[in-house]
Amino acid sequence: MKQMTLIFVFALSLMYPAHLGLAKEDNTASQKEKRKSLYLKTAAVSNIPWYYLAAIDQYERNIRSAQKELPDPNGLSGILIPDIKWFGLTNPNHKKTDAKLINLMDGFGQDGNGDGKADPDNPEDVLYSMAVYLNNYGPNRDNIKIALWKYYQSGKAVDIITQIAKVYQTFNTIQLSNHDFPIPLKYNFDYDSTWGARRGYGGLRIHEGTDIFADYGTPVKATSYGTIELIGWNRFGGWRVGIRDTQNNYHYFAHLKGYADGIKKGSVVKPGQVIGYVGSSGYGPEGTQGKFPPHLHYGMYRYNGKTDYSFDPYPYLRQWQQQAKQEK
Repeated sequence: MKQMTLIFVFALSLMYPAHLGLAKEDNTASQKEKRKSLYLKTAAVSNIPWYYLAAIDQYERNIRSAQKELPDPNGLSGILIPDIKWFGLTNPNHKKTDAKLINLMDGFGQDGNGDGKADPDNPEDVLYSMAVYLNNYGPNRDNIKIALWKYYQSGKAVDIITQIAKVYQTFNTIQLSNHDFPIPLKYNFDYDSTWGARRGYGGLRIHEGTDIFADYGTPVKATSYGTIELIGWNRFGGWRVGIRDTQNNYHYFAHLKGYADGIKKGSVVKPGQVIGYVGSSGYGPEGTQGKFPPHLHYGMYRYNGKTDYSFDPYPYLRQWQQQAKQEK
């Protein structure tokens, strides 16, 4: 039985690799340790906190893994800086990596390891260049947010990067890939694949999630490390919580009865932490309850640098349930 479970989990990892991890790069624990060492080294010479550098790097890795037209994020740095920006707008030579010439041409590139070169393929140079850019605005949180807005021209990018940074700062690590099933296994629950089914309330639409039926008041747990991006009432989802993880995934918990103590917008959570309780809220004005049986609506979305798109959470729920059984 245990062998069958392992085969099932492995099969799911092959079928659904891209959304929750970076399947095409070396994302092992040892590689992540090397990445953090580089963040710490760069932070020490730039005064930019390491977790902001790590968050920018992770955000860019996420975007590159989500957009097929971008190269895969290999190596110690996932930050991709366009040549015209790196070498300078008026620089006709995008192969000469002389740091003094690039600086003269007002390029973004900097020499991060003292070899006299500003090489866009060198992770030390790339990360140091980003740190120098941020430091031009100042090393505190508000200054960094302004710098990020100037660089990405996107409020969404700024929000996600600062959320990732907050998670890294809280846990003092970038090795945060664990997940948990949202319902404790000792409680009664039932679910099936319902993503894409028709829904009629508020107009014809598709169901962007999986419904997990359980008794009123059953605890609901966070499935990942992340930051609470959204909380409160929605006429469709009732009392709901939205958590953004470090892979740009947005985990949506809806139809809750209420929230756990201390859960609020901006809270950092970890897998297995109780965030609320199963209910039947929604499909009406604030406080509406009981229009359907109690259940947790669990949805997953991914931000690809342009938009959040929904994908089927059912395979991941099955995988996390099997993992939770093994850990009992």
